[in-house]
Amino acid sequence: MDDERIGAALRMIRMRRRLRQSDVAALAGVPRENLVLVERGELVGVAWGRVRAVVAALGANLTTELRWHGADLDRAINAGHAAMHEAVGRFCVDLPGWENLAEVSFSIFGERGVIDILAWHAASRCLLIIELKTVLGDPQALVGTMDRRMRLGKQIAAERGWQPLTVSAWVVFAESRTNRRHVAAHPGLLRGRFPVDGHGMRAWLAAPAGSVMALSFWTNAADGDRIRASVTPRRVRPSRAERADAEAA
Repeated sequence: MDDERIGAALRMIRMRRRLRQSDVAALAGVPRENLVLVERGELVGVAWGRVRAVVAALGANLTTELRWHGADLDRAINAGHAAMHEAVGRFCVDLPGWENLAEVSFSIFGERGVIDILAWHAASRCLLIIELKTVLGDPQALVGTMDRRMRLGKQIAAERGWQPLTVSAWVVFAESRTNRRHVAAHPGLLRGRFPVDGHGMRAWLAAPAGSVMALSFWTNAADGDRIRASVTPRRVRPSRAERADAEAA
C-alpha cells in the first residue's frame, strides 16, 4: 500500500466533489489536522479508524492486502480458523438438546453471508448464531454483521424448518493477549453489545431461555477445549506449607 498515492487519490476525490478539508473532516468526524496528514500521505501519524472514516466520507473504498511469506499467511489464518471451528463444533455437539449446522450460507433479499455455526434448541425454540474469530479486524463491522444476522435469524431458521421464539448471538475469539487487548480497547462497542461472558454462556447453553448476546475467548489447549470468560487473572500466592517445602529444597 503506497501511503502517498492514497493521500493524493483522496485529495483528488475531495476536490472533484468540491469539498473543503473542513467539510470532509466534519463528515468523517475527525479533526481537520488528521485529514491534512492523510492527504499528505502521512498515514502513520493517523489512527487507522480515522483513515477509514475519511475514505467512507468521500464515498470511496480502501482495499488493503497483508503479505507474509507469500501464501503462508492465508494458510496460517485458514488453518487457525479451521482448528477453532473443529474445537467449538465438538463442544456444541456434546450439548444436550442442541442441533448444530456448520458453515450455513444464506441469501435473503440480496443480503448474503455465511454463519460459522447455527445452533437450534428445539425444546426452548432458541436459535443461536455463533461467529468464530481468530483475530479482531474492524469491531464496527463485526457488530454490524452480527446485528444483520440477528435480524435475519428467524428467516434463516425458517428455511431449515425451525420456528424460533428468540435469536441469540455468540462471538467467540481465539484466546490470545492481542485479542484480549483489542477487545478491551472497545468496551462500549463490544462489551456493550455483547455483555454476557463465557461463564454466563455456559449457564445459558445448559438451560436456554430468552435471548443473549455473548462474547468470550476460546482456548484449544492440550488439557482440553474450554470457554474462558473475559476476566482479570488473579495472582495466587503459595501456601505456607508450599513455601516451607520450597525453602527446604
